[in-house]
Amino acid sequence: MPIDATQPYDSGNIFAKILRGEIPSNKVYEDDFALAFHDIAPQAPVHILVIPKGAYVAWDDFSARAPAEEIAGFVRAVGHVAREHGLVEPGYRLLANLGGDGGQEVPHLHVHLFAGRPLGRMIGG
Repeated sequence: MPIDATQPYDSGNIFAKILRGEIPSNKVYEDDFALAFHDIAPQAPVHILVIPKGAYVAWDDFSARAPAEEIAGFVRAVGHVAREHGLVEPGYRLLANLGGDGGQEVPHLHVHLFAGRPLGRMIGG
């Protein structure tokens, strides 16, 4: 169910629980700023989620409140994961859903990395 991206951060969300180690994940990368793991319901042959370690509901919240070092660290982590998994060539898609109309379902900022096959149109008709 889509969420309201302006709501306060809910520390009980599934990604917060993964960050705390309460729920296991198939981790592929971790540093001081981000955690990346395989999606449990992949929508492409490669489907990795990258989440910041800070408590941010969505991209808007993150870009407004996170310190520059944290923003840079998260963006670099996304790029690192893509390079380390050989996704740069032939290509991949980044997706960050925000709010109800954007289809966001978990109230913790996350970026989807999709790859492994041609992904078609950006937005279906």
